[in-house]
Amino acid sequence: MTSRGKRPVEVEDESDDEDARDDRNELPREAPKAQAKAALGFKKKLKPDNVILASIREFSEASKKATVETRTLAELNLSHACKEVVDLSTTDVLSEIEKTILHIAQSILNGKGFGYNIPARSSANQLYVPELDRIVLKDKATFRPFANMSSVRKTAITTRILQLVHQLCQKRIHVTKRDLFYTDVKLFVEQTQSDSVLDDVSCMLGCTRSSLNVVASEKGVVVGRLIFVEDGDTIDCTKMGVGGKAIPPNIDKVKDFVSDALFILLVEKDAAFMRLAEDRFYNRFPCVIITAKGQPDVATRLFLKKMKTDLKIPVLGLVDSDPYGLKILSVYLSGSKNMSYDSSNLTTPDIKWLGVRPTDLDKYKIPEQCRLPMTEQDIKTGKDLLEEDFIKKDPNWIKELELMVKTKEKAEIQALSSFGFQYLSEVYLPLKIQQRDWI
Repeated sequence: MTSRGKRPVEVEDESDDEDARDDRNELPREAPKAQAKAALGFKKKLKPDNVILASIREFSEASKKATVETRTLAELNLSHACKEVVDLSTTDVLSEIEKTILHIAQSILNGKGFGYNIPARSSANQLYVPELDRIVLKDKATFRPFANMSSVRKTAITTRILQLVHQLCQKRIHVTKRDLFYTDVKLFVEQTQSDSVLDDVSCMLGCTRSSLNVVASEKGVVVGRLIFVEDGDTIDCTKMGVGGKAIPPNIDKVKDFVSDALFILLVEKDAAFMRLAEDRFYNRFPCVIITAKGQPDVATRLFLKKMKTDLKIPVLGLVDSDPYGLKILSVYLSGSKNMSYDSSNLTTPDIKWLGVRPTDLDKYKIPEQCRLPMTEQDIKTGKDLLEEDFIKKDPNWIKELELMVKTKEKAEIQALSSFGFQYLSEVYLPLKIQQRDWI
């Protein structure tokens, strides 16, 4: 036994070098050489930058010239009636709230009680529309009565949210969801409850959540070849350092996008974003780089949609090679189930899945120690995704996801750093762009 406060003396046993190496989770001596050789091999495949630029410029120009068919739910004549929201002016939101309250007052006076007809936002009331490539909300609604023990509190929260939004619209000011929560902590208890009812109110009034003058805190960032005007100020995203420009929560104050970018690079994680920003990847290959630092927030999704619509350049997605990376990409593409009522405003169609894809792990010789075993939950999520309609629409997505589930291996974007910290920006992405290796 050792005395308290003293550390035992460690003796290095060179005769058991392999076991010691395993214990320390180090690489065999030949592994770094093999990795360096593999990295050099891929670097040699790169053509001169002007050749790569010519290829991506051709692809970008084709995207600008392509005729994008915009269809609405009304034009599709679906068997199910669906509910979608629209941007409303502050005056219109005030009017809708007042109509709702007057209707409730009339109901009480008629002896029918106090309650709200809330559109059901559960999975059972959602529909994937292949023609639009997004999830929409069907028109089923549920009654939320005050005179019921199971719903009385939620009805009270709904009324309070309506009151607060009415005040915001009258004063023509914006607050964050966190600010809204702190106006009545004892009633809301948790922010998730006020956030959920806020979505209910948005859906009930038939307007986008941003129309309610309640925004999420800043999360997403953008950097690269983009200039835009935000509330009268001109923002140049090439002069925002490695941290990038925070995407403003009030997207309605953003306008006049100007860019010479050939594409938009949508990145899942902040670490990869910072690497590309510091390396000034957007100067070598003119692009705009954007990230929501994980799960996409509403402001980032709105900003991406606005960029894509105004600039008409392709969007390439860079996410982790795991089921959650694919889910994140699908939210940008087809929308989230939680906000299916607003999918027309929040989705960006035709995002190309650039990487990191399951087939890349072997193709780019990602080392075994950088491949992580999928958990049972990962595998379940992967199998569940295979049943989703937005995955089934593309055989290439199915192929990649089936490979992931079969091998039970996943890898993060940072796995590429095993070949060198700048391998992502100097080799992997240029080679992907050169080969137009996306789906």
